[in-house]
Amino acid sequence: MFAQDGIERRASRRRGLRAVFAALLAAATLCAAANTGAAKKLLVVGDSLSSGYGLRDGEGWVALLAQNLRGVEIINDSISGDTTAGGVARLPAVLRRVRPDWVIIELGGNDGLRGSSLGAMKKNLRGMVDAARAHGATPVLLGMRLPPNYGPRYTREFERVYAEVAEESGAALLPFFLRGLEDGLHWFQDDQIHPNAAAQPRIERNVREFLTGLWR
Repeated sequence: MFAQDGIERRASRRRGLRAVFAALLAAATLCAAANTGAAKKLLVVGDSLSSGYGLRDGEGWVALLAQNLRGVEIINDSISGDTTAGGVARLPAVLRRVRPDWVIIELGGNDGLRGSSLGAMKKNLRGMVDAARAHGATPVLLGMRLPPNYGPRYTREFERVYAEVAEESGAALLPFFLRGLEDGLHWFQDDQIHPNAAAQPRIERNVREFLTGLWR
């Protein structure tokens, strides 16, 4: 038992060191951008929550982030209805085309809504993290939650996928990027799934504050 405890403590320390290294790498990249004066590229790979579904041009949180982050060029390659399987399949080509410095991965919500395999979802997310790093980019995960009607066990395991990918890979994780929208349906469109225009500044602030916290 004591030997196992020692192994777990060492594994925990290794995960912690990977997370620290990822944060330092992100900060170093931002400093390099500031020193050279060149705009760095931030790629967003997501689903309808990032593509601006049901919103006018310029209303979505990604467009707002582009307005508020100086010295950063944001490329939004989000597709409504996309899943982690779609993301991991198309990401390498996008990385070769865009050559980003950072990659925000906002996928998994549709996997959960469809009751897909969480093991496959985890493998796909890890594949995207690894692909981003292989192309010299720093990955950032945006976590999601599911409605309670999917059952406590599945919803808990769904959320745990993001945490496990972050711990095992050292990728930065914003656990729930829709934080602040839990207090009512007035933040959502008529489908009660997609945030409305009024909610987008909150989402943008969640992501921007997380990113700037990494980059300090």
